[in-house]
Amino acid sequence: MAGLGQGAAGTLPALASMPELELVAGADIDPAMCENFKQRYPGTRTFPSVEALCRDAAVDAVWIATPNRFHCPHALVAMRAGKHVIVEKPMAISLAEADEMVAVAEREGVVLLAGHTRSLSIWNRAMRRIILSGVIGAVRAIHVSAYTDWMVRPRTPDELDPEQGGGIVYRQGPHQIDTVRLLGGGLLRSVRGTTGQWFAARPVPGYYTAFMEFENGTVATIMHNGYGYFMTSSLYPWVNEKRGYTERERAELRRATAENRRDELSEKADYRAGGRLDTRAEDTPSTYPWKPFDLGNVEVGCERGIIRPEQWGLSLYADGGRRDLDLRGLQRPEPDPSGGLTHAIVGELYAAVVHGQPAFHTGPWGRATLEAVLAVIRSASERREVILERQVAMPDSYDAGLEVRVPS
Repeated sequence: MAGLGQGAAGTLPALASMPELELVAGADIDPAMCENFKQRYPGTRTFPSVEALCRDAAVDAVWIATPNRFHCPHALVAMRAGKHVIVEKPMAISLAEADEMVAVAEREGVVLLAGHTRSLSIWNRAMRRIILSGVIGAVRAIHVSAYTDWMVRPRTPDELDPEQGGGIVYRQGPHQIDTVRLLGGGLLRSVRGTTGQWFAARPVPGYYTAFMEFENGTVATIMHNGYGYFMTSSLYPWVNEKRGYTERERAELRRATAENRRDELSEKADYRAGGRLDTRAEDTPSTYPWKPFDLGNVEVGCERGIIRPEQWGLSLYADGGRRDLDLRGLQRPEPDPSGGLTHAIVGELYAAVVHGQPAFHTGPWGRATLEAVLAVIRSASERREVILERQVAMPDSYDAGLEVRVPS
């Protein structure tokens, strides 16, 4: 694990619970994070840099969870050392960086996966299998919308600097865009987006919306409002976000942010690896309900019906009425809070490296999602439609073994 911050805290328990792999090492420039890591995962080694980590011959693959601006350079270090790589979203902060990552992976003969987006959840993957089955016709429209408190959570300076890959579009756009691309087949044609920067104490957009069109004419919309006045999760009585804030707490955090009286670095430490709110492997549930997380609601309009997630599965609204699918039998137990994402992407890496099976969330796939993220930002600035050039399709063979049965 390269980087032992909040991103690592959300994935390490799942990694440590997988019999397919051995968690052997971590790297961070903060000695306290390294010490927390070793205490939490006895027998592991720690390094003060990614370069030192990648010199360890026992390391076969590296999960890049360092700040966004380091995704590319750290992935390059790992791949040039012969390591396979999973890189957190966004894959990079520019298309030039993504291009170099793809080229180096090909040249070095290693697997590069761009992962850990909400597209990997069993709900979104099952919706895709239903779409491909044609049981309610071809997909025609996809709508994803989220109301969260992203802008009131503790933030480090780099998380609020667009030049370093900060801001809600860079950091949350990949979840929605990756999901839209998965459900629509991958080949976006164009993006028309806009952003909103409405809180002076956070000089970065906290809102975006975009209209997207696929090459085949399918349309999609995405929206994220991160100011915390309303939460999508409040619509669902089974959602109890243990890391979340109450409405009153969110209001107080906005006031404290505006008045510059928060110690956000200390707050952030609670979420890092070994911090007070770090998830533990023993928190693994046998099944877990759907939550909107930061992805939000997903509604898929097909020619003869609608698909949307529900607590334990999916609901299909079609000519014969509503039909409900229970997805619990398809879940692989995984420690919160990722909801199945870590096992999915690491399983893909394992299958590719150990069994020689095709990889799907490859560098070109991650680059295509990044292209659409950057197009939202560019479109908002130039107030025009942006035509995309680096899109790739998701093969129908992805998840071919995922059997989703639609009740009659």
